[in-house]
Amino acid sequence: MENRIKEYREKNGFSQGKLGDLCKVTRQTINAIENNKYDPSLELAFNLSYVLSVSIEELFIFKYERNEK
Repeated sequence: MENRIKEYREKNGFSQGKLGDLCKVTRQTINAIENNKYDPSLELAFNLSYVLSVSIEELFIFKYERNEK
């Protein structure tokens, strides 16, 4: 799942470490999410949305893929 976390993190003036601290995760977790190497839990997605003052729909780009048989 793609996201705009880096964009909103920078707009808020947060480093990856600061955002991680505010969301109670490591800087490495924020880095992995920003680089689309890790999808956050639902709870972490809501925390990121709250801390960055942006809706989840604005923060995460969901592309529905249908599996046709």
